[in-house]
Amino acid sequence: MTSTRLAAAMAALLLLSACGGGGAVGGGRLDAPVRSFAKGPLHSACLRADRSAASNSLCGCIQASANTVLNRSEQSRAVAFFRDPHLAQVTRQSDRRGDERFWKRYKQFVAIAERTCA
Repeated sequence: MTSTRLAAAMAALLLLSACGGGGAVGGGRLDAPVRSFAKGPLHSACLRADRSAASNSLCGCIQASANTVLNRSEQSRAVAFFRDPHLAQVTRQSDRRGDERFWKRYKQFVAIAERTCA
């Protein structure tokens, strides 16, 4: 994976917490899918990230997405990316097998969050 792809992956997560809609779930459409919602470490980190469009609904959706792929330990690692985005780069470039496994699952989480929360 190139650094450009890493930047895109990280931007996707950070943008999810920065540029959500903020209105009614699904923009108020009756046929819109309902977002999942959960509270947890990513929900809290998203709200604390001080992004203008971060909302309880959006951050809850991000947490629910994380719950489908990441275990508690992996969620704690992902929270650290909010505080130190460079840590994501270090993790992605690591040759450690555990970091590679985590990064694969993290990318799955980001893809799910992009589909369900954007």
